[in-house]
Amino acid sequence: MSDEVRVINKEAALECLLFVSGEPIPITELARALDVDIVTVEGVLRSLQISLKERESGLQLLRIAGGWQLATRSEYAEVVARLLTRTSNKLSRASMETLAIIAYRQPTTAPEIEAVRGVSVGGVLKTLLDRRLIREAGRKMALGRPMLYETTPDFLHYFGITDTSQLPTLELESPPPVAAETVVDGKVSVSAMVTG
Repeated sequence: MSDEVRVINKEAALECLLFVSGEPIPITELARALDVDIVTVEGVLRSLQISLKERESGLQLLRIAGGWQLATRSEYAEVVARLLTRTSNKLSRASMETLAIIAYRQPTTAPEIEAVRGVSVGGVLKTLLDRRLIREAGRKMALGRPMLYETTPDFLHYFGITDTSQLPTLELESPPPVAAETVVDGKVSVSAMVTG
């Protein structure tokens, strides 16, 4: 059996593993399942990516949430959406807001989230915990020892990112400049503009 045939067999086996898995598979697990080293798996992954692209497959191979996964190409999203109605998979606005606060401030507590949102978040936290998008991360060393929350690998998978460094950058509005006032001999004078 030639080396080329062995690579094709490993590529086909890898494609099967990725197809049957409903979640990203770490490269170490792929290597174990194929009974090869990680360097070999990396080569087979690259080969499969090229193969899928060359044959204009509706699937693509993505590195996501700490592993590798087959996914549909975005240009076929509308077709797939017609078949699958995932209304139950969508997050409510309250869930998205709460999840964003946790993602950017993690670990954070319910009172800290409520201070930002201005409303109670108990029910929303339960929903996010049930969907495994967040998890409890211990207790904060503060009065009442509130529970800390952080995002999970399922959060990364849901949003299609490798880690939280890929979250969009927050553009915080800076306060408008204010005039600095000086009082000299009982008279107020405006000396310069000071920015926050």
